[in-house]
Amino acid sequence: MRFGILGETRAWRDGGDDVPLGGPARRALLALLLVRPGEAVPADRLAEGGTAGHALHSQVSRLRAALGRETSIERVGDGYRIAVRPDDVDAGRFERLADAGREALRDGDAERASALLREALELWRGPALADVPQAETEAVRLEERRLAALEDRIEADLRRGRHRDVVPELRELVGRHPLRERLAVLLMRALRDGGGRAEALVVFEETRRRLADELGADPSADLADLHRDLLRGDPAPAPARPPAPLTALIGRDGDVDGLADLLGSARLVTLTGPGGVGKTRLSIEVAGRVGGRGGEGDACFAELAPLRDGAVLPRALLGALGLREAAPHAPHAADAAQGPEDRLVTALADRSLLLVLDNCEHVVEAVAALAGRLLAACPGLRVLATSREPLGITGENLWPVRPLDGDAAVRLFTARASAVRRGFTADPRVVRRICAALDDLPLAIELAAARLRTMDVGDLAGRLDDRLGVPSRGSRTADERHRTLRAVVAWSWDLLTEDERRAAERFTVFAGGATPDAARRICGDAGDALESLVDKSLLELADGRYRMLETIRAYGAERGEPLDDARNAHARHFLELAQAADPHLRSGDQLEWLRVLGAEHDNLLAALSWAAEARDVPTGLRLAASLSSYLWIRGGSVAAQAVRLVEVMGPVPPGLGEEYATCVLHAAPDAAGRDVWRRHRAAAEAALEEAWADGNTGRYPAVPFLWMMRRADEPDARSAFALVLARRDGADPWARAAAHFIAGFGPLAAGDAGEAGREFEAAAGGFRALGDRWGTALALDALAGLAARRGDRAAAVALTGEALVLTGELGALDDTADLLVNRGDHRIEADRAGARADYERAAAVARRAGSTTYLAAALRGLGDIALLDGDVHAAERLYTDALARFDPHWIKSVGGRATALIGLGRVAAARGDHGTARARYREAAGAAASTGAFFEGARAVEALALLEAAEGAPERAARLLGAAAALCGVPSGTAPEATAAHPDAYAEGAALSREDALRAAGLDASVIGAVSAR
Repeated sequence: MRFGILGETRAWRDGGDDVPLGGPARRALLALLLVRPGEAVPADRLAEGGTAGHALHSQVSRLRAALGRETSIERVGDGYRIAVRPDDVDAGRFERLADAGREALRDGDAERASALLREALELWRGPALADVPQAETEAVRLEERRLAALEDRIEADLRRGRHRDVVPELRELVGRHPLRERLAVLLMRALRDGGGRAEALVVFEETRRRLADELGADPSADLADLHRDLLRGDPAPAPARPPAPLTALIGRDGDVDGLADLLGSARLVTLTGPGGVGKTRLSIEVAGRVGGRGGEGDACFAELAPLRDGAVLPRALLGALGLREAAPHAPHAADAAQGPEDRLVTALADRSLLLVLDNCEHVVEAVAALAGRLLAACPGLRVLATSREPLGITGENLWPVRPLDGDAAVRLFTARASAVRRGFTADPRVVRRICAALDDLPLAIELAAARLRTMDVGDLAGRLDDRLGVPSRGSRTADERHRTLRAVVAWSWDLLTEDERRAAERFTVFAGGATPDAARRICGDAGDALESLVDKSLLELADGRYRMLETIRAYGAERGEPLDDARNAHARHFLELAQAADPHLRSGDQLEWLRVLGAEHDNLLAALSWAAEARDVPTGLRLAASLSSYLWIRGGSVAAQAVRLVEVMGPVPPGLGEEYATCVLHAAPDAAGRDVWRRHRAAAEAALEEAWADGNTGRYPAVPFLWMMRRADEPDARSAFALVLARRDGADPWARAAAHFIAGFGPLAAGDAGEAGREFEAAAGGFRALGDRWGTALALDALAGLAARRGDRAAAVALTGEALVLTGELGALDDTADLLVNRGDHRIEADRAGARADYERAAAVARRAGSTTYLAAALRGLGDIALLDGDVHAAERLYTDALARFDPHWIKSVGGRATALIGLGRVAAARGDHGTARARYREAAGAAASTGAFFEGARAVEALALLEAAEGAPERAARLLGAAAALCGVPSGTAPEATAAHPDAYAEGAALSREDALRAAGLDASVIGAVSAR
């Protein structure tokens, strides 16, 4: 006989039949005896079950009668003992299996551990000792063992690479046990291993805060160590993983094996076939196998069905790869900053990756062109495409995906039917006739099988015959099969209730799925229509989001009534989400809200596109403005939508001047937006000034700062700077911190390091108080540069390290690469090995991010190392490579480009070619000074001075060193030791204006004129 106390108290005979135990008192008595099987339990302990004295003896007699001769209950002293083994009781078996699972985990056998622990946990049917409320101590012990076993099982799954599968379960467990640190550690590891490093950091911060608030305790060593590891590592971009399959793939073993082999040699494979044949599901299975091979790279899944225009394909792939676009606020972004295609090439050039492009047919020309370019430039890239037609480019291998064979179709139907009707059985000939009528198309079979919840198999077969008009099928063309699928989808649609049909049609407005709350709101589902659509296979629910297969979505979108009302509701919903998120993006909650908006990125863009298409200018302007901070941090573009909104706008809607200005700002980076920027810039800036005039606080504190960043390199940018600086004593704390940050650069350029430092410190303090990691990192980087200028390299390294922690939390690869180069520059004099490590790491991060400019900066740093090592040839190669990659028109490239030119000058000087060296130094000084980068320009003039000294002209060298001091604003009293022999010459150079200092360095009049214009 077997017994159960992990849930309500139960007993089963060997054949599996339940033993009738009687009422609650008898169940409680049995449970108390089974807590310690084979051991005597005192009568007063048994009395806690609700009986005592004579009543206890009576209940024991009745229990003996119920159990029969198979199990004896013996009187022992003042108590009773049930004569069973621990393994006869589910709790005993559970503890034995849990111990064995933990032992297997210790031995490194994760597969065996997972199996044992799952078997143990499956013994639980409910709360331990559910029939004995008084047995709290033992129940708590068992529940603790259960939770520990659950943690061990999840640990085993993590070791088996199942990190994505356990995240939803862990989130739910952490919600139930918020102070249990091991669960937090497991969730952080699962998120990290799935590429969600920033989300893992959010979990740590939430756990730390709860521990402090509720227990007054710090995180445990394990939790703190994991947090440090997350901060220390480079923020790796998280490519979009293939969706987790909800069911087993049936009948495609040969396809999976063949495709896995083919992708071992072929770099472009296209799965072709009609809709519903299973191309997407097959690609998911292949990606899971091929992308998971050790050493062969990862897999990235790009869903192209939501794209309405092939022109946005490169941006969609950047998003799928987890990469930011180049900063949309960068000056000259439309003219010269790296485009999305270039960024993709840089990111994938040295990477091994399987890129799955799903549903290509509606943008097939754009996919073919981009895939061809990427495959040509990125040797480690393989592409698996799904399309109803071939891409038609050289090197493409076609793999037609055919309907299932007869046996596989029957197995699929049976499996799906069994899922909706337990114990399903049917005549195989009838099932085969149904599948044949459906052309053995998997999606059609699944939709038909879902109907068995409400009809029997014979009725289903008859209705299909009537609907399709074909009792049997012979050879069929792809077009005919597609018509069959469409008929089945239409039939499934027609069988929906009115509420279900309305919900399904309205759901088609979503891009990238929807949360249950959003789906209920937009679909108007006050009941269970959405759940019913899941039951009928028209929707999927996975990872907390509803999704609709593209074949079904396309049918619903074209069949339903005009969906303007649903699209308007969709736009309003996501406007409200963006408005709610915006202030949090400048606070300590920014990581969580970046995750929320990131999950809805496609929906946000779809809402903005609809607002432009519907000429709903107020909604579009508000949404574009509310997304400004998100797009700045994440790195994204809505330029096309912004251009369209401005074009259809007419007069600026009353009260939306600030939103209008933000829309003009969004339009600027796009080539099509140049004319919008030119025509609207003045009016937009005036609208911004009005919104923030007379001490008013605008609705979007980041926008004046972004406006200034956009205009920073324009000749007449003073008004943009003034717009930010006027907020220095304003009411909004973020705008105030940003104003202090910008205010520091004026005194820095004038040589007043003390005042610059005070402004940067105020900025850092303001951003820190808000919890804004991005702003704090900007201010810390500025303070590090200031420390380096005064010669405090240790402080510069420490400050840059702090900034790196913050950009790491944000997963900002571009900024991390930039900061690593800066730290290398701060280290190079005292710690060449550390500098080399920083430059190499920066190069790796920049390659992953697809950032040509920051890769160039890292190569320039490695060129400096090579030159210090005496390897002139390597230095020249690295400097030349860097110079070719720097964008000469982007302000972020100015310093690095000047430094690379100085490096090439030093290479020439080392070879004795002083003429070339002098030309390089002057080119560097001119490139830097003409854009206001006077510190970098001064370094080039210093290099000219060293060249003069090498040629035996120390007095001229001293004068040029003075000119360099004048250029970067260093007071004349700080003459370097090298000028001691010619102090007057140094003083003469230091007293020069910037224009005269550049003349003394031999720069031509055009460069000097550009400096004067600033």
